[in-house]
Amino acid sequence: MPRIITLCVALLLLPLAAMAQTKDPVKLKVGMVAAVDMLALPIALERGFFEKYGLDVTIARPYATGVDALNALQAGETDMVQAGVPAIGAILRGMDLVFFGNFSGNATKLGSDATLALIAGKDSGIVKGDLKSLKGKKIGTSFGTINHLYILGLLEKAGLTTSDVTLVNTPPPEMSVALLAKGVDAFVCWDPVPVIAMKDVPGAIEVVRGGDVISYLGFNIALRPWVEKNGPTIEKFLAAVSEADQWMRKNPKQAAAIGTRWIPGLKLDVSETAMQYNIQQVDRRISAHNYRALWKAQDTLQRLGVIKTVFDVNKHIEPKFILSVMKTYPELFSDLQPIPSDVAITPGYVFKP
Repeated sequence: MPRIITLCVALLLLPLAAMAQTKDPVKLKVGMVAAVDMLALPIALERGFFEKYGLDVTIARPYATGVDALNALQAGETDMVQAGVPAIGAILRGMDLVFFGNFSGNATKLGSDATLALIAGKDSGIVKGDLKSLKGKKIGTSFGTINHLYILGLLEKAGLTTSDVTLVNTPPPEMSVALLAKGVDAFVCWDPVPVIAMKDVPGAIEVVRGGDVISYLGFNIALRPWVEKNGPTIEKFLAAVSEADQWMRKNPKQAAAIGTRWIPGLKLDVSETAMQYNIQQVDRRISAHNYRALWKAQDTLQRLGVIKTVFDVNKHIEPKFILSVMKTYPELFSDLQPIPSDVAITPGYVFKP
Protein backbone atom coordinates (compact mmCIF):
# COMPACT_ATOMS: atom_id res chain seq x y z
CA MET A 1 0.00 0.00 0.00
CA PRO A 2 2.73 2.59 0.83
CA ARG A 3 4.30 1.87 -2.58
CA ILE A 4 1.01 2.72 -4.31
CA ILE A 5 0.71 6.00 -2.35
CA THR A 6 4.32 6.90 -3.21
CA LEU A 7 3.67 6.20 -6.87
CA CYS A 8 0.52 8.34 -6.86
CA VAL A 9 2.36 11.22 -5.21
CA ALA A 10 5.18 10.93 -7.75
CA LEU A 11 2.70 11.01 -10.62
CA LEU A 12 0.99 14.07 -9.18
CA LEU A 13 4.32 15.85 -8.88
CA LEU A 14 5.38 15.13 -12.48
CA PRO A 15 3.57 18.15 -14.00
CA LEU A 16 5.14 20.41 -11.36
CA ALA A 17 8.61 19.09 -12.21
CA ALA A 18 7.95 19.60 -15.91
CA MET A 19 6.77 23.15 -15.24
CA ALA A 20 9.95 23.85 -13.24
CA GLN A 21 12.06 22.71 -16.18
CA THR A 22 10.16 24.76 -18.76
CA LYS A 23 10.61 28.24 -17.36
CA ASP A 24 9.98 31.12 -19.70
CA PRO A 25 13.12 31.68 -21.79
CA VAL A 26 15.17 34.78 -21.07
CA LYS A 27 14.62 37.49 -23.70
CA LEU A 28 17.79 38.95 -25.21
CA LYS A 29 18.41 41.54 -27.94
CA VAL A 30 21.72 41.10 -29.76
CA GLY A 31 23.36 43.23 -32.48
CA MET A 32 25.55 42.08 -35.37
CA VAL A 33 27.47 43.66 -38.26
CA ALA A 34 26.90 42.59 -41.89
CA ALA A 35 30.04 40.42 -41.93
CA VAL A 36 30.60 36.69 -42.34
CA ASP A 37 32.49 36.48 -39.04
CA MET A 38 29.27 37.46 -37.20
CA LEU A 39 27.24 34.46 -38.37
CA ALA A 40 27.30 32.43 -35.15
CA LEU A 41 24.36 34.56 -34.00
CA PRO A 42 21.90 33.62 -36.77
CA ILE A 43 23.24 30.05 -36.74
CA ALA A 44 22.48 29.75 -33.02
CA LEU A 45 19.01 31.12 -33.70
CA GLU A 46 18.18 28.97 -36.72
CA ARG A 47 19.70 25.76 -35.32
CA GLY A 48 17.87 26.13 -31.99
CA PHE A 49 20.96 26.55 -29.81
CA PHE A 50 19.63 29.69 -28.07
CA GLU A 51 16.40 27.87 -27.30
CA LYS A 52 18.37 24.87 -26.02
CA TYR A 53 20.07 27.04 -23.40
CA GLY A 54 16.88 28.84 -22.35
CA LEU A 55 17.13 32.05 -24.38
CA ASP A 56 14.65 33.89 -26.58
CA VAL A 57 16.99 35.93 -28.78
CA THR A 58 16.12 38.72 -31.19
CA ILE A 59 18.90 39.73 -33.60
CA ALA A 60 18.93 43.39 -34.61
CA ARG A 61 19.31 44.28 -38.30
CA PRO A 62 22.91 43.87 -39.48
CA TYR A 63 24.81 47.14 -38.97
CA ALA A 64 27.33 48.45 -41.49
CA THR A 65 30.18 48.63 -38.94
CA GLY A 66 30.92 48.06 -35.27
CA VAL A 67 30.59 51.82 -34.76
CA ASP A 68 26.93 51.60 -35.75
CA ALA A 69 26.44 48.51 -33.57
CA LEU A 70 27.89 50.30 -30.53
CA ASN A 71 25.73 53.36 -31.15
CA ALA A 72 22.71 51.03 -31.12
CA LEU A 73 23.91 49.49 -27.85
CA GLN A 74 24.28 52.92 -26.26
CA ALA A 75 20.79 53.87 -27.47
CA GLY A 76 19.29 50.78 -25.80
CA GLU A 77 18.38 49.10 -29.08
CA THR A 78 20.30 45.98 -28.02
CA ASP A 79 21.53 44.31 -24.80
CA MET A 80 24.85 43.25 -26.32
CA VAL A 81 26.72 43.48 -29.61
CA GLN A 82 29.69 41.98 -31.41
CA ALA A 83 32.41 44.51 -32.20
CA GLY A 84 36.15 45.06 -31.99
CA VAL A 85 38.31 48.10 -32.67
CA PRO A 86 35.40 50.61 -32.52
CA ALA A 87 34.99 49.70 -28.84
CA ILE A 88 38.39 51.29 -28.14
CA GLY A 89 37.18 54.68 -29.29
CA ALA A 90 33.85 54.20 -27.51
CA ILE A 91 35.56 53.50 -24.18
CA LEU A 92 37.86 56.49 -24.60
CA ARG A 93 34.74 58.61 -25.20
CA GLY A 94 33.21 57.42 -21.94
CA MET A 95 31.21 54.22 -22.67
CA ASP A 96 31.75 51.72 -19.86
CA LEU A 97 32.00 48.54 -21.92
CA VAL A 98 32.85 45.00 -20.84
CA PHE A 99 34.25 42.34 -23.19
CA PHE A 100 33.20 38.84 -22.12
CA GLY A 101 33.89 36.54 -25.08
CA ASN A 102 35.31 36.43 -28.62
CA PHE A 103 33.27 36.04 -31.77
CA SER A 104 36.44 35.98 -33.88
CA GLY A 105 40.13 35.88 -33.11
CA ASN A 106 42.47 33.31 -31.67
CA ALA A 107 43.19 32.21 -28.12
CA THR A 108 46.15 30.04 -29.17
CA LYS A 109 48.33 32.53 -31.06
CA LEU A 110 48.85 36.28 -31.42
CA GLY A 111 48.25 36.92 -35.12
CA SER A 112 44.83 36.24 -36.65
CA ASP A 113 43.46 38.22 -39.60
CA ALA A 114 42.43 35.64 -42.21
CA THR A 115 39.07 37.33 -42.74
CA LEU A 116 40.70 40.61 -43.88
CA ALA A 117 42.13 41.43 -47.31
CA LEU A 118 43.56 44.31 -49.36
CA ILE A 119 42.00 44.55 -52.83
CA ALA A 120 43.39 46.81 -55.59
CA GLY A 121 42.06 47.98 -58.93
CA LYS A 122 43.38 46.67 -62.25
CA ASP A 123 45.17 49.86 -63.33
CA SER A 124 46.10 51.09 -59.86
CA GLY A 125 49.81 50.31 -60.21
CA ILE A 126 49.61 48.23 -57.03
CA VAL A 127 51.38 44.88 -57.36
CA LYS A 128 50.14 41.63 -55.81
CA GLY A 129 52.23 40.81 -52.74
CA ASP A 130 54.19 44.09 -52.92
CA LEU A 131 53.06 46.33 -50.07
CA LYS A 132 55.63 48.99 -50.97
CA SER A 133 53.63 49.59 -54.16
CA LEU A 134 50.94 51.19 -51.98
CA LYS A 135 53.04 54.35 -51.75
CA GLY A 136 51.22 57.36 -53.15
CA LYS A 137 47.91 55.51 -53.49
CA LYS A 138 44.37 56.22 -52.24
CA ILE A 139 43.16 53.41 -50.00
CA GLY A 140 39.60 52.96 -48.77
CA THR A 141 39.13 51.94 -45.14
CA SER A 142 36.52 52.44 -42.43
CA PHE A 143 38.07 54.73 -39.82
CA GLY A 144 38.03 53.36 -36.30
CA THR A 145 37.35 49.74 -37.28
CA ILE A 146 39.41 46.54 -37.57
CA ASN A 147 40.06 47.16 -41.26
CA HIS A 148 41.59 50.53 -40.31
CA LEU A 149 43.90 48.73 -37.89
CA TYR A 150 44.75 46.21 -40.62
CA ILE A 151 45.88 48.82 -43.16
CA LEU A 152 47.96 50.51 -40.47
CA GLY A 153 49.61 47.15 -39.80
CA LEU A 154 50.22 46.56 -43.51
CA LEU A 155 51.78 49.99 -43.95
CA GLU A 156 54.04 49.42 -40.97
CA LYS A 157 55.09 46.03 -42.37
CA ALA A 158 55.97 47.72 -45.68
CA GLY A 159 58.04 50.40 -43.95
CA LEU A 160 55.50 53.06 -44.97
CA THR A 161 53.60 55.60 -42.89
CA THR A 162 50.11 57.09 -43.22
CA SER A 163 51.70 60.17 -44.86
CA ASP A 164 52.87 57.92 -47.72
CA VAL A 165 49.26 57.13 -48.70
CA THR A 166 45.84 58.78 -48.65
CA LEU A 167 43.36 56.91 -46.48
CA VAL A 168 39.76 57.48 -47.56
CA ASN A 169 36.99 56.82 -45.02
CA THR A 170 34.69 54.39 -46.87
CA PRO A 171 31.73 52.35 -45.56
CA PRO A 172 32.12 48.65 -46.43
CA PRO A 173 28.99 48.52 -48.65
CA GLU A 174 30.52 51.24 -50.87
CA MET A 175 34.02 49.82 -51.27
CA SER A 176 33.50 47.85 -54.48
CA VAL A 177 31.73 50.83 -56.06
CA ALA A 178 34.57 53.14 -55.01
CA LEU A 179 37.07 50.76 -56.63
CA LEU A 180 35.01 50.50 -59.83
CA ALA A 181 34.65 54.29 -60.04
CA LYS A 182 38.38 54.72 -59.30
CA GLY A 183 37.57 56.84 -56.29
CA VAL A 184 40.19 54.72 -54.54
CA ASP A 185 43.09 52.66 -55.84
CA ALA A 186 42.52 49.92 -53.28
CA PHE A 187 40.58 49.11 -50.13
CA VAL A 188 40.89 46.94 -47.04
CA CYS A 189 37.91 45.20 -45.49
CA TRP A 190 36.49 42.12 -43.85
CA ASP A 191 34.61 39.39 -45.66
CA PRO A 192 32.44 39.20 -47.65
CA VAL A 193 33.44 42.60 -49.13
CA PRO A 194 36.84 41.49 -50.58
CA VAL A 195 35.34 38.30 -52.04
CA ILE A 196 32.52 40.31 -53.66
CA ALA A 197 35.01 42.79 -55.17
CA MET A 198 37.11 39.99 -56.67
CA LYS A 199 33.97 38.79 -58.48
CA ASP A 200 32.36 42.14 -59.37
CA VAL A 201 35.31 44.43 -60.20
CA PRO A 202 36.98 43.44 -63.50
CA GLY A 203 40.71 42.86 -63.06
CA ALA A 204 40.63 43.31 -59.27
CA ILE A 205 43.81 42.14 -57.49
CA GLU A 206 43.96 40.51 -54.07
CA VAL A 207 47.20 42.18 -52.99
CA VAL A 208 47.31 40.40 -49.66
CA ARG A 209 44.97 38.43 -47.42
CA GLY A 210 45.54 37.95 -43.72
CA GLY A 211 49.19 37.27 -42.98
CA ASP A 212 48.96 37.51 -39.17
CA VAL A 213 49.83 41.20 -39.52
CA ILE A 214 47.50 42.05 -36.63
CA SER A 215 45.66 40.16 -33.91
CA TYR A 216 41.96 40.20 -34.70
CA LEU A 217 39.72 41.98 -32.22
CA GLY A 218 36.22 40.51 -32.18
CA PHE A 219 34.51 40.65 -28.80
CA ASN A 220 31.08 40.05 -27.31
CA ILE A 221 30.39 43.38 -25.62
CA ALA A 222 27.80 44.91 -23.28
CA LEU A 223 27.52 47.90 -20.96
CA ARG A 224 28.90 47.23 -17.47
CA PRO A 225 25.63 47.72 -15.50
CA TRP A 226 23.91 45.13 -17.71
CA VAL A 227 26.83 42.68 -17.39
CA GLU A 228 26.82 42.99 -13.59
CA LYS A 229 23.13 42.05 -13.43
CA ASN A 230 23.04 39.29 -16.05
CA GLY A 231 25.85 36.81 -15.39
CA PRO A 232 23.74 33.62 -15.81
CA THR A 233 22.24 34.96 -19.04
CA ILE A 234 25.71 35.75 -20.40
CA GLU A 235 26.85 32.18 -19.70
CA LYS A 236 23.79 30.77 -21.48
CA PHE A 237 24.49 33.04 -24.44
CA LEU A 238 28.17 32.06 -24.61
CA ALA A 239 27.30 28.36 -24.42
CA ALA A 240 24.78 28.73 -27.27
CA VAL A 241 27.11 30.66 -29.57
CA SER A 242 30.04 28.37 -28.72
CA GLU A 243 27.90 25.46 -29.91
CA ALA A 244 27.04 27.47 -33.02
CA ASP A 245 30.76 28.15 -33.58
CA GLN A 246 31.55 24.45 -33.46
CA TRP A 247 28.68 23.60 -35.79
CA MET A 248 29.94 26.28 -38.21
CA ARG A 249 33.50 24.89 -38.11
CA LYS A 250 32.15 21.41 -38.89
CA ASN A 251 29.52 22.49 -41.46
CA PRO A 252 30.98 25.48 -43.37
CA LYS A 253 28.77 25.07 -46.46
CA GLN A 254 25.56 24.91 -44.46
CA ALA A 255 26.76 27.86 -42.37
CA ALA A 256 27.43 29.82 -45.56
CA ALA A 257 23.86 29.15 -46.71
CA ILE A 258 22.50 30.58 -43.45
CA GLY A 259 24.62 33.69 -44.06
CA THR A 260 22.77 34.41 -47.32
CA ARG A 261 19.56 34.85 -45.33
CA TRP A 262 21.06 37.37 -42.93
CA ILE A 263 23.57 39.52 -44.81
CA PRO A 264 21.82 41.66 -47.45
CA GLY A 265 22.84 40.76 -51.01
CA LEU A 266 25.18 37.94 -49.97
CA LYS A 267 25.31 35.24 -52.65
CA LEU A 268 25.97 31.61 -51.82
CA ASP A 269 29.24 31.27 -53.78
CA VAL A 270 30.63 34.39 -52.10
CA SER A 271 29.49 33.19 -48.68
CA GLU A 272 31.09 29.76 -49.17
CA THR A 273 34.42 31.31 -50.15
CA ALA A 274 34.38 33.74 -47.22
CA MET A 275 33.39 31.00 -44.77
CA GLN A 276 36.61 29.08 -45.53
CA TYR A 277 38.58 32.02 -44.15
CA ASN A 278 36.16 32.68 -41.32
CA ILE A 279 36.36 29.24 -39.72
CA GLN A 280 40.13 29.68 -39.35
CA GLN A 281 39.54 32.16 -36.52
CA VAL A 282 36.24 31.19 -34.92
CA ASP A 283 37.33 30.84 -31.29
CA ARG A 284 35.06 32.09 -28.49
CA ARG A 285 37.68 31.42 -25.76
CA ILE A 286 39.73 34.09 -23.99
CA SER A 287 43.43 33.74 -23.17
CA ALA A 288 46.31 36.12 -22.42
CA HIS A 289 46.66 36.52 -26.21
CA ASN A 290 43.31 38.30 -26.39
CA TYR A 291 44.36 40.75 -23.68
CA ARG A 292 47.58 41.39 -25.58
CA ALA A 293 45.66 41.86 -28.83
CA LEU A 294 43.56 44.63 -27.27
CA TRP A 295 46.62 46.22 -25.66
CA LYS A 296 48.60 46.01 -28.92
CA ALA A 297 45.78 47.59 -30.92
CA GLN A 298 45.72 50.56 -28.56
CA ASP A 299 49.50 50.82 -28.62
CA THR A 300 49.52 50.89 -32.44
CA LEU A 301 46.71 53.44 -32.68
CA GLN A 302 48.33 55.72 -30.10
CA ARG A 303 51.79 55.44 -31.64
CA LEU A 304 50.40 56.44 -35.03
CA GLY A 305 48.43 59.33 -33.60
CA VAL A 306 44.96 57.88 -34.19
CA ILE A 307 44.12 58.01 -30.46
CA LYS A 308 45.69 60.20 -27.77
CA THR A 309 45.18 58.08 -24.67
CA VAL A 310 44.71 54.40 -23.77
CA PHE A 311 42.85 52.43 -21.08
CA ASP A 312 43.77 49.48 -18.85
CA VAL A 313 42.58 46.35 -20.70
CA ASN A 314 42.13 44.56 -17.36
CA LYS A 315 39.26 46.91 -16.50
CA HIS A 316 37.30 46.06 -19.62
CA ILE A 317 37.83 42.32 -20.21
CA GLU A 318 35.85 39.99 -17.91
CA PRO A 319 36.76 36.37 -18.71
CA LYS A 320 34.93 34.58 -15.88
CA PHE A 321 31.81 33.84 -17.94
CA ILE A 322 33.56 32.17 -20.87
CA LEU A 323 35.95 30.39 -18.48
CA SER A 324 32.91 28.92 -16.73
CA VAL A 325 31.46 27.79 -20.08
CA MET A 326 34.81 26.27 -21.08
CA LYS A 327 34.84 24.29 -17.82
CA THR A 328 31.17 23.24 -17.95
CA TYR A 329 31.02 22.38 -21.67
CA PRO A 330 34.57 21.34 -22.71
CA GLU A 331 33.11 19.34 -25.62
CA LEU A 332 32.14 22.61 -27.37
CA PHE A 333 35.84 23.42 -27.83
CA SER A 334 37.22 19.91 -28.35
CA ASP A 335 37.91 20.48 -32.06
CA LEU A 336 40.09 23.55 -31.36
CA GLN A 337 43.81 23.61 -30.59
CA PRO A 338 44.38 23.57 -26.80
CA ILE A 339 45.31 26.93 -25.30
CA PRO A 340 49.06 26.83 -24.44
CA SER A 341 49.64 26.67 -20.70
CA ASP A 342 51.73 29.84 -20.69
CA VAL A 343 48.77 31.93 -21.95
CA ALA A 344 45.87 30.05 -20.31
CA ILE A 345 44.13 32.18 -17.70
CA THR A 346 41.92 31.80 -14.63
CA PRO A 347 39.36 34.18 -13.08
CA GLY A 348 41.13 37.20 -11.61
CA TYR A 349 43.91 37.12 -14.23
CA VAL A 350 45.76 40.42 -14.60
CA PHE A 351 47.52 41.22 -17.88
CA LYS A 352 50.89 42.99 -17.67
CA PRO A 353 52.35 44.38 -20.93
